[in-house]
Amino acid sequence: MLTPEDKAAIVAEYATSEGDTGSPEVQVALLTHRITYLTEHFKSHIHDNHSRTGLLRLVSRRRKLLDYLHKKNAQRYFDLIKKLGLRK
Repeated sequence: MLTPEDKAAIVAEYATSEGDTGSPEVQVALLTHRITYLTEHFKSHIHDNHSRTGLLRLVSRRRKLLDYLHKKNAQRYFDLIKKLGLRK
């Protein structure tokens, strides 16, 4: 689960400026952390279909944010996916 300390660390690492919590980089990083957590959760809770629906929503939201970032600033997009270790 995402603790406040973990969230603060992620925000500090991916923020584009001080106090930045809403940039696409920060949002994608937080979503990636939650997606990773849920993926591990499903390894032991195979039949948790309700949470699986939530996972699909998170993945979709992350994809939309990444598409937006790619459209607005391709270099920031490529830097982010490399830093997060995402495909593409």
